[in-house]
Amino acid sequence: MNRSNVHLLDLPNEILLIVLRKLNNIDVLYSLLDINNGPLDILAQEKMFTNILNFVHTDDISLIDRFFTNILPRINHNIKCFILEPVLLKRILLAAVYPNLTEFKLFNFEQ
Repeated sequence: MNRSNVHLLDLPNEILLIVLRKLNNIDVLYSLLDINNGPLDILAQEKMFTNILNFVHTDDISLIDRFFTNILPRINHNIKCFILEPVLLKRILLAAVYPNLTEFKLFNFEQ
């Protein structure tokens, strides 16, 4: 029986996109940007992953900090919608300029 090792990066971009679409956009961006892998970095910056960012139920402070300092300034031109809790609003607005931002969805506004 022949065994073959197939690595994630051996897959065509179309297959990788199908797999990555099953994940939360925040997870894709956090996991693939700035990992010193050019093809994955480019793939993660596709508009399907950067148009809408949902930060609701994102409680990991290190993830949020990295997003605001490293990731948002790199993808700010693609972002059209933020979904978040009001506690993050100020930090997001200070992280970058969003020329294509058209929508905010706020959750847990009264807490």
